[in-house]
Amino acid sequence: MRIYKIILLGMVLLCGIAVRAQADTSSVEQYCQLMAAQRLLSNKVTIDIDFGDEKSYWKDDRLTTGDGKLKKFNTIVDAMNYMGQAGWIFISVYPVHIGSAEIFHFAFKKRFPKSEVQN
Repeated sequence: MRIYKIILLGMVLLCGIAVRAQADTSSVEQYCQLMAAQRLLSNKVTIDIDFGDEKSYWKDDRLTTGDGKLKKFNTIVDAMNYMGQAGWIFISVYPVHIGSAEIFHFAFKKRFPKSEVQN
């Protein structure tokens, strides 16, 4: 009888360890928006990427390179290639007309592990 209790206790402990070892592998889709506008009197474009973070006038949240320099894009295609290399998937694009200016809005999506996403 005593041996059965020891075996049962061992099985309960092993099952508890196995359950704890299983991590939350679920993922969630996140979205971002890339806005591209032609610069005045130039053939360059201004790119702004909105990841849904809170904006602040006191904090510079522009994209930077690995060495801390401001990330600049030569063209819209350059920015789209950057997004693709970062794992973002293109969804759609639509233009917004403001006076004579035209701003293109590109929508992207990407799956992230649920543990990496902040609420």
